[in-house]
Amino acid sequence: MNFELTEERQMLQDSLRRYLAGAEGDIWAGLAELGVIGALFSEEQGGFGGAGFDMAVVFEELGRADLTIPLIDNALLPGLLMVAGGQDVEGLIGGAQRLALAHGETAARYDLNWVETRAEGNRLTGEKTVVVGAEDADSLIVSARHSGVACDEQGIGLWLVAKDAPGLQIRGYDIAQGGRAAEVSLTDVEAKPLIAEAGSELAKAFAAATLAEMAQCLGAMDICVAMTQEYLTTRKQFGRPIGTFQALTHRLVDVVVAVEQARSMVILAAGHLEADAKTRDLHIAAAKNLFGRSGRLVSEECIQMHGGIGMTEEYALGRYAKRITMSDHRFGDTDHHLERFIDLGAA
Repeated sequence: MNFELTEERQMLQDSLRRYLAGAEGDIWAGLAELGVIGALFSEEQGGFGGAGFDMAVVFEELGRADLTIPLIDNALLPGLLMVAGGQDVEGLIGGAQRLALAHGETAARYDLNWVETRAEGNRLTGEKTVVVGAEDADSLIVSARHSGVACDEQGIGLWLVAKDAPGLQIRGYDIAQGGRAAEVSLTDVEAKPLIAEAGSELAKAFAAATLAEMAQCLGAMDICVAMTQEYLTTRKQFGRPIGTFQALTHRLVDVVVAVEQARSMVILAAGHLEADAKTRDLHIAAAKNLFGRSGRLVSEECIQMHGGIGMTEEYALGRYAKRITMSDHRFGDTDHHLERFIDLGAA
């Protein structure tokens, strides 16, 4: 099979890489003007892409850039759910609107069906945790349970909540991989209904977000390897570059192989994003499990081959390694997706 990018995707990749290399000012507006946000949505949804490979191209380039841009949390995830709810996303694609999804809860771990926030009519009460980009969002999409118990797949709805709604509290903080998230408290908050039964739509949107996170991680892994290769050819010991020592050469080869395996899994996941739910989730789980293991190998080995300089905040490698490490904990870690893969395979 031919896995080369189409002409349109190659143009998108090239223009995005050039833009991010010298991006200044309002980067979000620049991405919208460049058409990057529109590439995440299909023509029917108001964009011009929307396929798994379109998302992979965009987020791999974002992962390569030494920037913190919450495009997954403030555009892709909420945008897909807005479309599922029959809402227009023209403002989101144009960069004039930013949304955030408040879904995760403290006891949920990675279970998408675990929702304890309650909806009484169109008034919401509950707590949401690690809502990335909540402070900069214009509105929140909040999941709440209108029936059943916390772990039921049925009974989960989505509501739109205005940023200034009475009873809504947003407590922001810095997060390890860069950027900011928030704890969100809702006390009898008035909301506008978006989707009455959102279980399947949440699963679909989070599958796309997981693919985007893996592609973003792949971009960061690529940069780590490139920085390490350069370092091994310039740093000298005993009168010659340390990259000529066989032990380090073998370690670098292991890292390169791990990155290429990860790239193959992104292609696999992107190609099955539009498949039926079971097939889609099976391939997403397989890919995310491998990414956790490959990411740990790449970050640890690149840091060790650099030595002490790799641990400094001033050197970009440390920031990339931190993002790769934290990426494993987004949308399900290695162990979670191994268990999920086993369960889906048995089913």
